[in-house]
Amino acid sequence: MATGIMFLVMFGLMFVGVPIAVSLFIALFVLIGLNPVTTANYLAQSLYSGVANFTMLALPFFMVAGTIMETGGLSKRLVNAANAMVGGITGSLGMVTIIACMFFGAVSGSAPATVAAIGTIMIPMMVREGYNKYYATGLICVAGGLGIIVPPSYPMVLYGVTCNVSIGDLFIAGLGPALVVGGILMVINYFYCKKHGLKGRNKFSFNNMFKSFWDAKAALVMPIIILGGIYGGIFTATEAAVIAAVYGILIGLFVYKELKLKKLWSIFKDNAVFIAGTMFVMAPARATGSVFAFLGVNEAVSNFIFGISSNYFMVLTLIFIILFITGMFVQTTPAVVILAPTLLAVVQQVGVTPIHFGMIMVLGLAIAFVTPPVALNLFVGASMTGISIDKITRAAAVFIVGLILAFFIVAFIPQISLFIVG
Repeated sequence: MATGIMFLVMFGLMFVGVPIAVSLFIALFVLIGLNPVTTANYLAQSLYSGVANFTMLALPFFMVAGTIMETGGLSKRLVNAANAMVGGITGSLGMVTIIACMFFGAVSGSAPATVAAIGTIMIPMMVREGYNKYYATGLICVAGGLGIIVPPSYPMVLYGVTCNVSIGDLFIAGLGPALVVGGILMVINYFYCKKHGLKGRNKFSFNNMFKSFWDAKAALVMPIIILGGIYGGIFTATEAAVIAAVYGILIGLFVYKELKLKKLWSIFKDNAVFIAGTMFVMAPARATGSVFAFLGVNEAVSNFIFGISSNYFMVLTLIFIILFITGMFVQTTPAVVILAPTLLAVVQQVGVTPIHFGMIMVLGLAIAFVTPPVALNLFVGASMTGISIDKITRAAAVFIVGLILAFFIVAFIPQISLFIVG
């Protein structure tokens, strides 16, 4: 009864516009007021321990690094490299958009940042070449989800910290799912463009591709440094995040020379607000997870799911439904921190490893970025183009179906995530 009231209070406050962190705070204290399963002192300690974690420092540094990459001249060079790879095949600009999102995701770790950086360049270019503006915007909003699937990824960091899983292994495991998602989106784009007669004008040239890759080499080498350093044991994930931020500053200031010191200060200031908000949500989310453990929520969820079916495929389908519905209403940070430990305890009973479930969780959240009402990528796309959320959603529907298909492929075939990690 008390738990039900807690959820009613939490979602009711969110519905009327109260910030998620405040809603969680109030709901927690309502709960212990009705059912004192723990003390206010323990809650205070849980709030502190929720953010007092060395590995958690990787999160703000990756966020800063992504913003620096977005403003330091990397995005247009990555687009040029992707364009040179594709040439003039059917649907080439759509393909370029998807590949550029993969490239930019490898240096930003953020889905909304990927939409903003690549969309600003590619949407006008696609419209000039005859693509429907709604289609172009829907494509970039969905392909922007590759920003959190291609490592490094801030939801992977959140998941790794929350569930005590190696962030380096999660980053490596993300390579396979990213290729699956990118491949499916390209196939959908190909058939759309074939139907509408959209072909590229640029002929493929090895010389042009070499020049474009050489111009973008400083951006393209960053993921190699990060993943190679982590997996090679040279530095930790937190140290890698710091290296990424410093590397981005040096490249933007002295190599591409498009990042100015004045702009750098505004980047730090803007990110400080966003990072503080993320940490503010992280604290009560971790405390909520601790209270759920006292209440036996993990066991209740497990009993509910296995009461329906204990079949591997059915359990993962139920997990998808939970993630899909949650992602429509709850932002990434609380979704990962609250749900991940509970759902991981469930799926481990059917043989899913923590690394594999991390990929399942990230793909589920990538879908959440384009499923209203809480759909950050759609809001970014709408702000760039002036197109309403509902029209973007309709245009993106076929790509959202592609994301869902990718989710089940990755969920049902664990080797896609684990073939390198083992």
